[in-house]
Amino acid sequence: MRRRRLIVLVIALVAVVGAGAFAVMASNRIKGSASQAAAAYFDAWRKGDVSRMASLVYQPPPDFAVRHYRLTEDLHVESIRLTPGRLKSTGEGVAEVPFAGVRQLAEFGAWPFDSTLRLGVRDRAWKVLWAPETLHPLLKDGGTLELDEVDASPAELVTSEGAKIPNDSYADSYLNQLKPEFAEAGHGWELVSKVPGQPVRQLMTRQPEANVERTTLSRNVQAAAARALDGVEDSTIIAIRPSTGEILALADRLKDNYSAVSNVFPPGSVFKTITAAALLENGLDPAAQVRCPGTYTIPFHRPFENDGKVDRGLVSFSDAYAYSCNTTFVEQATTRLTADQLRETADAWGFGRPIATGIGGTCGTMDDTDDPDMFGADAIGQGQVVATPLCMAALAAAVQSGTWRSPRLLSEAQVRRIDGTPHKDVPMNEQVVAALRDMMAAVVDHGTAGDMGLPEGVAGKTGTAEVDGEESHAWFIGYQDDLAFCVFVRHGGSGRTAAVPIAARFLNGL
Repeated sequence: MRRRRLIVLVIALVAVVGAGAFAVMASNRIKGSASQAAAAYFDAWRKGDVSRMASLVYQPPPDFAVRHYRLTEDLHVESIRLTPGRLKSTGEGVAEVPFAGVRQLAEFGAWPFDSTLRLGVRDRAWKVLWAPETLHPLLKDGGTLELDEVDASPAELVTSEGAKIPNDSYADSYLNQLKPEFAEAGHGWELVSKVPGQPVRQLMTRQPEANVERTTLSRNVQAAAARALDGVEDSTIIAIRPSTGEILALADRLKDNYSAVSNVFPPGSVFKTITAAALLENGLDPAAQVRCPGTYTIPFHRPFENDGKVDRGLVSFSDAYAYSCNTTFVEQATTRLTADQLRETADAWGFGRPIATGIGGTCGTMDDTDDPDMFGADAIGQGQVVATPLCMAALAAAVQSGTWRSPRLLSEAQVRRIDGTPHKDVPMNEQVVAALRDMMAAVVDHGTAGDMGLPEGVAGKTGTAEVDGEESHAWFIGYQDDLAFCVFVRHGGSGRTAAVPIAARFLNGL
């Protein structure tokens, strides 16, 4: 009996000792393994789960998450690919895993790097021993990685042929206005490494693409327009391709910050083209005989005079236009038309609307009036009527092509982006257009622009717009083949003596 009690006591003692030994072993056991910790860390990194990554790191720095997010954001990282190598034991309770990484950068594409993930036993668990170089080796010793923009040269605007804009083109103010619209397209990038006490190291660069934008300007036409204005201050030439509305030349020497596309001036007798269109639409035949007295007085109202009070007697309506008879146009307009009819015709030919060129612009205005004297003045381009040189060039282009088209200096897509949708094309009355072509040809053949050295095939209309207390403005609009133009000399005097010679130099220089 005593022997049995001894055996039970021994067994109990062994059990107690065994339990104590197991408890000691359990308390010293290391959680997980180095390979498990490394695999979990790489998996979280690939997924961008920075919180999970931090939980696997021994004493992560307070800015652990910020460092990861900032690097991704600053370098424009789109994705990361990680390929771990074989885990190596580097001592008791320490290990490391070399790995290859590839970051996909928005500006450069794939950017590979090699680094090492170090691990150690801390608090009886395998933990990542993180350092900045774990993210990238170049972040060691306080290094930083930076993505910087490389400024491009200013946008270069070229002709429709891709050639440089001619020197002294007198188009610089408009081209400079456009350059900011294309500035962003030319930025390049560079990725640099900066380590305190060391020179900046350039890792990758992407040079700016050539920042070139084609305008509608024709090199030859622009050059001819600019040279025709040499020596003529306060003047401008605008040339348009009637079939498309493209601005082929925009040479502007107007002073005092005036603009040929946005500032309006009294158009004088070039507006008679619109008055003639209104009269033609209302049944006046180009061959009809009309009076051209030296002076005509609207009944019970003011008198109007021809230049020099020249009395031409009876002439055809076409010749009245060719000779620019003020008296004829005042009499015919005030007896055959209403002010509303003339304004509606002006609106059909471009007045009262903005023009989407890429650099803005406007056409002209003719205000409503019930005053016969004002209506008579409006009919000959004085009174309240005002227009831009751009508007008058578009008018000449519409006569040539039979369709009013919104002039533009850039491609249609760029014009819509910058200025909005241009006004739709407006087909004009074919019979009216045909008559206006013959009448404009008569101006050059034997009218106010005759014998002025204009080349063959030119048709046009002169204009002299009176300005109170100052010299008159000089105008000449016209076309030759698929090229329409407006010459304007602010305070230049007579259209025949000031504007037509410039047009002759321009056209003969093409």
